[in-house]
Amino acid sequence: MNNSNNINDAFKGWSDKSYNRGRHLVERDITTLGWATPFYPDNSIPEHVLNATVSGLKNHGSSYLLPEGDLRLREAIASRLKKFNNLDVNSHKEILVTPGSNAGLYYAVKPFIKPGANDEVLIPDPSYTGNFLSVRLNGGIPVSVPLHASDGFQLDVGEFEKKLTPNTKMIILSNPNNPTTTVHKRENILSLCRLCVEKDLIMVVDHSFEDIIFDSRELLTIASVEEMWERTITVFSLSKGMGLSGYRIGYLVACEELMSIYHRFAVNILGPVNTAASYGAKAALEDYAFVDFYRKIFERRREVAFKMISQIPGVDCLFPESGYMLWVNISKLGTSDEIVKYLIDDARVIVNPGTEYGACGEGYIRIIYGAFKDDEKIYSILERIKESLKKLAFKKGII
Repeated sequence: MNNSNNINDAFKGWSDKSYNRGRHLVERDITTLGWATPFYPDNSIPEHVLNATVSGLKNHGSSYLLPEGDLRLREAIASRLKKFNNLDVNSHKEILVTPGSNAGLYYAVKPFIKPGANDEVLIPDPSYTGNFLSVRLNGGIPVSVPLHASDGFQLDVGEFEKKLTPNTKMIILSNPNNPTTTVHKRENILSLCRLCVEKDLIMVVDHSFEDIIFDSRELLTIASVEEMWERTITVFSLSKGMGLSGYRIGYLVACEELMSIYHRFAVNILGPVNTAASYGAKAALEDYAFVDFYRKIFERRREVAFKMISQIPGVDCLFPESGYMLWVNISKLGTSDEIVKYLIDDARVIVNPGTEYGACGEGYIRIIYGAFKDDEKIYSILERIKESLKKLAFKKGII
């Protein structure tokens, strides 16, 4: 039976090529620096989080929680939002716990896109793959707004204005940005907020990497900006900063009017997240000193990783502002896909092609230096990448 005519066109264009490549290569014992989760594949659950998880499993593990998330977890989230994001939210009515941030992104977009109506969503390019996919899978049209290396991939409201049409419904962005690590400047965010208000646009903001920011850079929470609370949905994750990706816990924050719609999704579609994981997540949000410890590790690694990769002839590397990744311009050595394949064959290391993050990512690769607990292990893998690319540069006559 041929089902191709029955499949939604949005799913036909949805590729899992990169994931399958990585999965098969890991099975062949090729090292991956392509999965953005702290210390992968080493376990990194803090003791107090593990204890709370086990307690939750022993005492409550066979029972459902509320579809919108356990109230005690939502209260811990509200407390953190007030301290770190300048948001005073109602834990009963303005928070929804989701199974990771990807599900949050998908449902954040869903109420505002009408399939077949040619609704458009402006998305900085390069940025997180899920930002584009969440629009396509809901029947909308993602419209790339180019970011430029010359200004550190900062937001430029003029570029957004060029892409506006009568069909524009919303903007999705990640702050800090994955993969460039850019922490968007206050003045650029405020300009974009004014555009949203003027054009009556919805804003969806992914804050997945907010915990790992360097050099005391300011992270301005868009929902806290005047006139933006009623039109902003913010997506959070416990995966990227806290290293709890296996827990599959994220959350949406929005005004009561919007959240009433998302609560219906939770009741009728999503259902509650894992019970034991919720208890662990509450413990992590209430005692997060371990995140500062992680940040110090990644800050130390940032210096070493940047220095190593910057020494490669023909390669330009952005000094990371957040996270635990390098965004590397390898366009003088080859295309993104060519370099990814070359590093697999020559260095036996998997990295991400820049094109996973939009068309403007061509000529770049993303390297995760946050993998593994052992600093020396990650440095030795980066050394393999460095020597491999130096060899390629020599072959191309760049040295």
